[in-house]
Amino acid sequence: MVVAAIAVPVIAGFYVGGPGFGLAVGALAVGALIFIAVRQAPRDEIGGEAPADGSRHLLVVLSRSVEEQRAVDAIAAEVEKGQGGPAEVLVLSPARLGFLDRWASDLEGAREEAQGRLVITVASLAKAGIAAEARVGDENLVQAVEDQLQSFPATEVVLVTGSPAEDPAGEVAAAELGARLRTELRRIVV
Repeated sequence: MVVAAIAVPVIAGFYVGGPGFGLAVGALAVGALIFIAVRQAPRDEIGGEAPADGSRHLLVVLSRSVEEQRAVDAIAAEVEKGQGGPAEVLVLSPARLGFLDRWASDLEGAREEAQGRLVITVASLAKAGIAAEARVGDENLVQAVEDQLQSFPATEVVLVTGSPAEDPAGEVAAAELGARLRTELRRIVV
């Protein structure tokens, strides 16, 4: 199909306008195909199989820091629910890059900001008696979750975002994760 999408316009261009026109049409066809391919986002399901031992693993994904007692209590309730005792908790914060930082490959500032969110959140959870591990992930919330689920077998995902007006990226991520996650998704709006 791809070969036909390139070959047919090139052959028609050569036939109609000669070699120069055929090459130009071919370049446009290839450019259009590349543009379409880059714009296509994967829509596969995210997440693997549940752990065989029946243990619970909770992935807490941060769009915002968790300092408010209400949010800490909501996460604590998620950790404590279930028959198998408390869940193993991993807190994930994306390293959000600015436009120029991305092009300059300057990750340091974004990683420090993400680590700051992690320190505040893990300390708030520790104060509530919840032990958690912390990691910095990709700048895109959905990609960060997908990457982390390759190595952490989460049975539940808790997404912590701001309100839709304050955090539009969190709103988009919540909708996409809700559609693609195999595991249970909870959302806490801070």
